[in-house]
Amino acid sequence: MDIFNQLMQGFATAATPVNLLWCFVGCALGTAVGVLPGIGPAVAVAMLLPITVKVEATASMIFFAGIYYGAMYGGSTTSILLNTPGETASMVTAMEGNKMAKSGRAGAALATAAIGSFVAGTIATVLVTLFAPIVAEQAVKLGPPEYFMLMLLAFTTVSAVLGKSTLRGMTALFIGLAAGLVGLDQISAQARYTGGVPELLDGIEIVLVAVGLFAVAEALHAVLYEGQVVDGQNKLSKVHMTARDWRRSWPAWLRGTAIGVPFGCIPAGGTEIPTFLSYATEKKLATDANAKGEFGTTGAIEGVAGPEAANNATVTAAMIPLLTLGIPTSNTTAILLGAFQNYGIQPGPQLFTASSTLVWALIASLYIGNVMLLVLNLPLVGLWVKLLKIPKPYLYAGILIFATVGVYGMRQSAFDLFLLYAIGVLGVVMRRFDFPTAPVIVGMILGPLAEAQLRNAMSIGEGSAIVFVQRPVSLLLIVVVLAVLVLPRLVKAWSARKAMA
Repeated sequence: MDIFNQLMQGFATAATPVNLLWCFVGCALGTAVGVLPGIGPAVAVAMLLPITVKVEATASMIFFAGIYYGAMYGGSTTSILLNTPGETASMVTAMEGNKMAKSGRAGAALATAAIGSFVAGTIATVLVTLFAPIVAEQAVKLGPPEYFMLMLLAFTTVSAVLGKSTLRGMTALFIGLAAGLVGLDQISAQARYTGGVPELLDGIEIVLVAVGLFAVAEALHAVLYEGQVVDGQNKLSKVHMTARDWRRSWPAWLRGTAIGVPFGCIPAGGTEIPTFLSYATEKKLATDANAKGEFGTTGAIEGVAGPEAANNATVTAAMIPLLTLGIPTSNTTAILLGAFQNYGIQPGPQLFTASSTLVWALIASLYIGNVMLLVLNLPLVGLWVKLLKIPKPYLYAGILIFATVGVYGMRQSAFDLFLLYAIGVLGVVMRRFDFPTAPVIVGMILGPLAEAQLRNAMSIGEGSAIVFVQRPVSLLLIVVVLAVLVLPRLVKAWSARKAMA
């Protein structure tokens, strides 16, 4: 009942006219971001992070959350109509959705994607409401050794999973950790790695790094490496589903949700794994001869319904580790973590007591946003398709202008602009050689916190590292970290040996 009362208070806060407006703008902008190929939610949130200087915390977090899950709704539109995923999570949707569009069933594909997103998002939000406070309540009992090991787990999982190689992920993490050391030492107040530059005494702004690595690097990479692409459009049919479509879709929505939620709760590499897993499941479970024959030919509606539900369930459930443990499980949640820190708020076990109004308003906004997105996505598909006609040079020029003005507006510092574009160039190099960028942000944000917790833990152990194995939860986390690093290699080696046999 206590959870219900807090949720009702959250609805009272989220339903104020100002917060409703921010939620609507975030959802609309997020949908547009998802529709436009190449502009993901991470880029959009990074580009808009400077608004945290002017906008109240609850309103801006509701706004960013709207962009986050709105992009997941919008990404299906271009996947289905143009075979151009707006987000990597929509790649699977394109496999069957575009075939449905070419066979004259674009409307049914768009409808099942939108409704499936709503169903999965709502179920996942209920689970966030029920289980996030319980996770936070248990996590409050943890001490510095456990917190340090949790952060080490975040470093390990984000670096090992979010990229094509563990070595590249770890390299990106160490770049972030190094950047987090710049500035004044937390205890001695001595300047570290500032090179005599006064602007670096306060450290490198996380907003500046996020904008440089995501927004500026995205625009520069597109200019330097991406060729001219001619998109062919499919004629849009009426957005509706037949009775047979409904019968085939709802089990796929539920299965996709069941697959997506666990992947959102663990640092398992974002939405790509559950969406591919959902697609494989739907293809395997297709028993009807007609439905089975549609996969890979004219397009099976289950191949759109399942992955889209898995996608949105994963995105919403990712709020549980972010809010309760301060562990981001994707690029966008890493930047959301930075947005919290801009307000002096650290996501984690204390968040539900120290900032309960903000947290419950944010959770309530997930329910409201899901309804808004359903209303936006069904009738306004035609409008989103028209957005695709914006020439890419204008689009990327706009991104650079917004990024430059936003970063300069934070401190009115020309040094920040030079640093912004230097980080942008670094982002291009990282992207060119397949280095993941999320570990850089995670290293910068969690690095100083991990350093403080390590010092506190060593103080508890009187200078001995044995304290980490003396405490059961800390020891369990050490085992999990080792499993994350070792198990994938063992599985890979075993598979290779089996293939050779």
